[in-house]
Amino acid sequence: MNAPTPHRRRAAFAFIFVTVLIDILSFGIIIPVLPHLLEEMTGSIAHAAVWAGVFSTMFAAIQFFSTPVQGALSDRFGRRPVILLSNLGLGIDFALMALAPTLWLLFVGRAMSGLTAASFSTANAYIADVTPKEKRAGAFGMLGAAFGIGFVIGPALGGMLGGIDIRLPFWVAAGLAVVNFCYGFFVLPESLPPEKRTPRFDFKTAHPIGTLKFLGRHPLVLGLALLVFLSQLAHYVLQSTFVLYTDFRYHWGPTQVGYVLALVGICSAIVQAWLTGKLAPRLGERRLLLYGLCFGTLSMLMMGMAASPWLLVASIPVMALWGLAEPATQSLLTQQIAPDEQGRLQGALSSLMAFAGIFGPTLFTQIFAWSIRTPQYKLPGAAFLVAAVILAGCLLWAWRLTRRIAVSPAQTVGESAD
Repeated sequence: MNAPTPHRRRAAFAFIFVTVLIDILSFGIIIPVLPHLLEEMTGSIAHAAVWAGVFSTMFAAIQFFSTPVQGALSDRFGRRPVILLSNLGLGIDFALMALAPTLWLLFVGRAMSGLTAASFSTANAYIADVTPKEKRAGAFGMLGAAFGIGFVIGPALGGMLGGIDIRLPFWVAAGLAVVNFCYGFFVLPESLPPEKRTPRFDFKTAHPIGTLKFLGRHPLVLGLALLVFLSQLAHYVLQSTFVLYTDFRYHWGPTQVGYVLALVGICSAIVQAWLTGKLAPRLGERRLLLYGLCFGTLSMLMMGMAASPWLLVASIPVMALWGLAEPATQSLLTQQIAPDEQGRLQGALSSLMAFAGIFGPTLFTQIFAWSIRTPQYKLPGAAFLVAAVILAGCLLWAWRLTRRIAVSPAQTVGESAD
């Protein structure tokens, strides 16, 4: 099969960008209403909080086991069918949650969402298929921008729809997922030709332990995968404690938090969509990774020590620059792996990130709770400081790990310009 033309690559990338954006929108839409629906079903805020934690842990656990399978399937049968089935499955799952009259059926719907939510990891494999190595960091940055845009628009839209009817956001999310399926069915070309696919589906590399063995065959890949895991673990401090932290320290309500989270999404989208693509050819992936981790460490320190809300707001653009690290890491990883193994690579990475989601929220919420109920050591930002320590360790590990990476043309350009 001939190499895809630049026009075809752009068209394929545009679809993948829209796919990720719509998926994030569909997930973001239900964020503001799922806790209220749980409260309506359980009868109390306390019970709703418990079940929200159960739902989150269950979703991450299912992703931990299912994403390696989905990645291996995409290596065997192609990216297109896995992405399309994922979109269709999500549409059905959201509709089931919209109709669920009982808690257990809502739980089943959420579990099914965990099983079918494969489009993120498979989209990364698709980008690796259709994008030249020297342009992958910028392409992965654009996918990161889709996340930022989706998380700005999704929760705001979900809150507005939830004010009309608490189940309406689930129906809209279902509709978006089905529209995405139809769009892909008629538009999306396959990115992995038959001659580049694995000859058979191997379950030995399609489960969490098997993925570790797969990553272990490539020492550099295993080291970079550890960076992905630890960075994702540190990121859970935001999802799990940001609202609690700002409420305790600054007495912020939902409106203030909503504005600040919108700012987070806007800054992240700018960094991912524009700045990453500008810097990657000049600096190269290694420097981009190290700079991103530097900014991540600094931003967590700023948040943890922010005595006033304006200091915390000032840390948000710095935190957005942490986003330089993820596309650089993805680009480095995909360059170490053969075309017929990109799906397994992305499945393994998604599994590791899901594993971080199993215990990351509990880790940081417990640190936060300890820090505010221990008078002699009262430090409400302790969870963010722990995240800063994790990222500082990632920075040192990345610096040592990537010293022997062969210099790419992009890096040569960057070094000659310095």
